[in-house]
Amino acid sequence: MALHYEGERGAERMVRTEFADGEVQYYEGERGAERLVRKGLLSGTVLHYEGERGVERKVRSVRASGSVKYYEGDKGAERRVRSMFADGVVQYYEGEQGAERVVRVVLADGAVGHYEGEQGA
Repeated sequence: MALHYEGERGAERMVRTEFADGEVQYYEGERGAERLVRKGLLSGTVLHYEGERGVERKVRSVRASGSVKYYEGDKGAERRVRSMFADGVVQYYEGEQGAERVVRVVLADGAVGHYEGEQGA
């Protein structure tokens, strides 16, 4: 693991951590208050985070294919609420983390499909 810092002596702040598996984590904030804002994975996926240090929550995942997943919820309980695909399709989800289910799909041509029922039912 490699830690990268920036800033004047005595005020250095962590800006990046590189891991042996290829993951890179990026931080923002003053010394002692650095918070995770982004993770780059070897697969090309980039995860985006918001929140103060220690309670950063995943808000978006961008895959190399161009698809984007959006999340809501507190750290550790983030649930997918929307997925946008490169072909223009948008899926909307409801449910708690791990039990999200598609409730609406909007196709690139504007057609809309609605779904009812629990995940896997």
